[in-house]
Amino acid sequence: MTSTPETLLDDHLLERIRERAAHYDRENAFFDEDLAELRLAGYLRILVPTRLGGLGWGLDDAVRAQMRLAGAAPATALAINMHLVWTAVAKILADRGDDSLEFLQREAGAGEVFGFGISEAGNDLMLFGSRTSADPQPDGGYRYSGRKIFTSLSPAWTRLGTMGLDETSADAPKLVYGFIDRDDPDVRILDDWDTLGMRASQSRTTVLDGAYAAPDRIVRRLDPGPNADPLVFGIFAAFELLLASVYAGIGARALDLAVTAAHRRTSMKRDGAPYAHDPDIRWRIADAALAQDALEPQLLAVARDLDGLVDHGSKWFAKLVGVKVRSTETAKQVVDQAVRVSGGSSYFAGSEIGRLYRDVLAGIFHPSDDESAHATVANAWLGPLPE
Repeated sequence: MTSTPETLLDDHLLERIRERAAHYDRENAFFDEDLAELRLAGYLRILVPTRLGGLGWGLDDAVRAQMRLAGAAPATALAINMHLVWTAVAKILADRGDDSLEFLQREAGAGEVFGFGISEAGNDLMLFGSRTSADPQPDGGYRYSGRKIFTSLSPAWTRLGTMGLDETSADAPKLVYGFIDRDDPDVRILDDWDTLGMRASQSRTTVLDGAYAAPDRIVRRLDPGPNADPLVFGIFAAFELLLASVYAGIGARALDLAVTAAHRRTSMKRDGAPYAHDPDIRWRIADAALAQDALEPQLLAVARDLDGLVDHGSKWFAKLVGVKVRSTETAKQVVDQAVRVSGGSSYFAGSEIGRLYRDVLAGIFHPSDDESAHATVANAWLGPLPE
């Protein structure tokens, strides 16, 4: 039987994951049990082709699945997202005739877990520049030296996709994308993740002290700056779309919790009537629902366009940053309304809606941020600023 987001992430599995989320958050612990169950279910292989041991899903199913998972445990979904981003990049490339990441699909199908080692402190160029050095080796491989932040899945990844700047080759400078192994002695993972929210993701700092990527694991050497290479597009598209799905899932869960609270809470001013009868509460929930209902159709439309090889030309990046910003900002608004509807109990650390309030804040830190997104959209519609 073909699996779907609803059958693979069935209600029983999601409830077990939801029950563990509070413990992981309280203890600042990694989601080991969640990961074990998700791996057993085949969740980390959803975007891998069936011929390579995966489930062969499209990005639309991945969007729906990540929304479901995030509704149960946002930090688990966010961390799993980083593995799914790489398998989505491989799919996006393969769909366009580029098999340079087939090794990644094969290894993911065999059980390897991929981490996303791109972000760096103070690097607002993101995919267009790097503070990490990539030193060419005589055999064609590279050694990376630098610090990568927000490396989700830190306790569990077995392969790390990363990038650095080659400043010594004859054709330098070049941004070099490659993959390194966890057992490399020149990889150090710091135990420095103690945050306001998304605690179970354990997105720790990764220090590369000359970590080695073999020649067959070097997938691109690109000029710094904006680049039309399909790998850059694939990373951007997969990251923005799947990230948006996580936050849309948070918003959906917050709306459900608000509805439950409105029916549960009663008003002495209204002779014990539920808050669900209060016009002000009804307006808040309606306002949240109006915003939340717009997200999933947008996400699915973008996912299907990616799967369908639709050519949006110069508008593609604007569409991708748009769906990310709308999802993260809408989720914040919906969670805020849910907190107001739920009352003082949501202020306690153990409250689920209180945890969502902390988790959803992380959305503003993921690229593209609000300022960068507006610049991207302005360039798409107005053209770039003159030099």
